Amino acid sequence: MEDLVIRDAEVVDGSGAPSYRADVVVDDGRIVSIVKEAAAAGCQRPGAVRELDAEGLVLSPGFIDMHAHSDLALLRDPDHGAKAAQGVTLEVLGQDGLSYAPVDDRTLGEVRRAIAGWNGYGDDIDFDWRSVGEYLDRLDRGIAVNAAYLVPQGTVRALAVGWEDRAATPRELDRMRQLVAEGLEQGAVGMSSGLTYTPGMYAGDAELTELCRVVARYGGYYCPHHRSYGAGALEAYREMVRLTREAGCALHLAHATMNFGVNRGRAPELLALLNEALAAGADISLDTYPYTPGCTTLAALLPSWASEGGPEQVLRRLADDATAERIRLDLEVTGSDGCHGVPVEWDTVEISGVGDPALAEYVGRTVREAADLRGEAPWATARRLLLADRLAPTILQHVGHEENVRAIMRHRVHTGGSDGILQGAKPHPRAYGTFPHYLGHYVRESGVLSLEECVAHLTSRPAARLRLPDRGLVREGYRADLVLFDPGTVAAGSTYAEPRALPTGIPYVLVDGRFVIEDGRRTDVLAGRAVRRTPVRPG
Repeated sequence: MEDLVIRDAEVVDGSGAPSYRADVVVDDGRIVSIVKEAAAAGCQRPGAVRELDAEGLVLSPGFIDMHAHSDLALLRDPDHGAKAAQGVTLEVLGQDGLSYAPVDDRTLGEVRRAIAGWNGYGDDIDFDWRSVGEYLDRLDRGIAVNAAYLVPQGTVRALAVGWEDRAATPRELDRMRQLVAEGLEQGAVGMSSGLTYTPGMYAGDAELTELCRVVARYGGYYCPHHRSYGAGALEAYREMVRLTREAGCALHLAHATMNFGVNRGRAPELLALLNEALAAGADISLDTYPYTPGCTTLAALLPSWASEGGPEQVLRRLADDATAERIRLDLEVTGSDGCHGVPVEWDTVEISGVGDPALAEYVGRTVREAADLRGEAPWATARRLLLADRLAPTILQHVGHEENVRAIMRHRVHTGGSDGILQGAKPHPRAYGTFPHYLGHYVRESGVLSLEECVAHLTSRPAARLRLPDRGLVREGYRADLVLFDPGTVAAGSTYAEPRALPTGIPYVLVDGRFVIEDGRRTDVLAGRAVRRTPVRPG
């Protein structure tokens, strides 16, 4: 007898084709048979050890989060309800050019400090790895959902060059090529960059192109958080298209948005740029989250010159009055490159989390509101908070535009990514709500996408980008990473006021054929593992 038969499900198989009614049989972690219209045909119906009545539910492939920041959360929180409850069965980690492998002892400490706002300091984690392969081995000890990994270019640069704003020497560039190649050989699916974050932002186009040539030789893809989502957004997109085409490398644009007032209504210009490149043969995809605010760290807004040398140097500059005044002028007058070339508007910058509980009074307030309460200028408040919390504060930045969000999510190369930062008292609701929000708001309520289109965006398209031959579709022989949801009630529970509320209408989620969500509740199953894509090795 097989393990499980899911009876009378409305199957939305991830291909974009119309749904159909079927019994789906799962055994040993895979889909072994699909019997369409079994009840109506009066045929012999498949049996199994367990039967699940799926009447009224849609069965689809598990959702793939193409942009996740769960690098430590998967290790510290085996439950991982933030993603499992959404129907996510695979996350892509190592994003924005900064993560925890490959590292040495020095670099690990620097990275932990630099991205504490994304993942916490990790004091509760045993960092018993240094290479990409060792990190993936650590995930294989048991996690809630599957995870793939991108080699983080900023971490690679920190390891080979340091945190200085200068060109790499030929020897350092060779070392970076070697580190990227080793990460891909050990199972990474590509390389990421954070080109508004130090030290990755110090890499010029020639350096990035050389690293992308390595990625291309191994059949991976490049996933940049590019140099501007504000004043220079379109040119930043062009830069990424241009250098990846020169390198012959596939391109996946991270959280592909057009933000700030300068870009209101300009999504069609971005889409035209992408369509032209696609027509010319470029291999491009992108991901977005279905919300207008962005989310990052407060320190990320600082100009690149103020961030040179790493976190301790940033703190020294903030503590010096004259240097802090230079930073303020860059932020408020010139338009810092860390703030995408746009002068910061402090009433759009909301503190979403702090590392030190003693600073909790700031959370949920914009920098301007917090400053008004103290009777001081916004920069004085932001500076005080950065120093007191040692660069840990996270922020929501309310700078997006709904018309841009909708236009981009309709594009044929679009996929879904939460960009979910799980740290902080009031994280962005996208961390807990991205995938049900697509299905509930943008499918059922707004009709921006059909159900079949939306599921394809969240399943088969990302699986194709990751070059995973047995995921992303409901097909015989495919992995039984599956989600069952009620199309009439599925919705994000998370809001800006209650960002950790779980979604509704997703009663069952399976990873490798095992229930991680059952009857709407998290089980104790840890069926997730590292997904190592076998690289295409250069000949």
